[in-house]
Amino acid sequence: SSLEDAYTAANMADRVAAFGGAAVFTRPLDRATAEGVVENYLEVVAAPDFEEGVMEFLGRRKNLRIVRVARMDRLADYANARVVELKALMDGGVVVQTSFNLRARRPEDLLPAVCTHKGVEYKVDREATDSELADMLFGWAVEAGVSSNSVLYVKDGVTVGIGTGEQDRVGVAQIARDKAYTKLADRLCFEQTGKPYNELGETDERAAIDAQVARMRGGLPGSVMVSDAFFPFRDGVDVGLREGVTAVIQPGGSLNDWQSIEACNEHGAAMAFTGQRSFKH
Repeated sequence: SSLEDAYTAANMADRVAAFGGAAVFTRPLDRATAEGVVENYLEVVAAPDFEEGVMEFLGRRKNLRIVRVARMDRLADYANARVVELKALMDGGVVVQTSFNLRARRPEDLLPAVCTHKGVEYKVDREATDSELADMLFGWAVEAGVSSNSVLYVKDGVTVGIGTGEQDRVGVAQIARDKAYTKLADRLCFEQTGKPYNELGETDERAAIDAQVARMRGGLPGSVMVSDAFFPFRDGVDVGLREGVTAVIQPGGSLNDWQSIEACNEHGAAMAFTGQRSFKH
């Protein structure tokens, strides 16, 4: 329906995992925005400043941590800074490493999805649009903070589904897909009935929401698929492409990159390589 077609990615953000939720603003927080904040469950609100009366208004919300980051405009200066990370081992040893430095931050940092297999060159037919590139780079930045192995789906600057900490890439792509379906069902249910999805039980309302989510394929059509490491085979990227993903970003470097490239071409999807694995444990 036209309502479903108009459903934006902002409506697909995570309503389920509210505990530990934080809202961070890059400009002074005004009263109207603050009212929207207190209508939702959050534990932290951070901003460079707060307009008159806003701090007191937010302070009425029990257990809400309010943080003023006066020089938030300088955070970008530290984007490429490395720090030393220490991890203690149970035998008394210590692992010392430098923090991850994300290299792909701009469209020109991305590499074309091209490879050679048995003397034949394979390359992705379609280049990413500007909006897809924006979601690729946003998703790649988010990926840097997600534990490996992981796959994300991003749409219009919002994470639609995040799969993390799995042993195989197909499984984690499926988990991220399933989470997108689950979270969209809960969001639609809450908007339409005022109840969480898991409180509906086996009702006609629940069946109608399930059917709506199935039609919308979890909100995944038009999204970008992000993988922290290369796809060993095409079956991982196929999980997203079957749901309507239109672009993929991944490190590349697999012996079977040609399979993923062919899969994208079959679905008319774009793909770009970062040349760097986003590995986090």
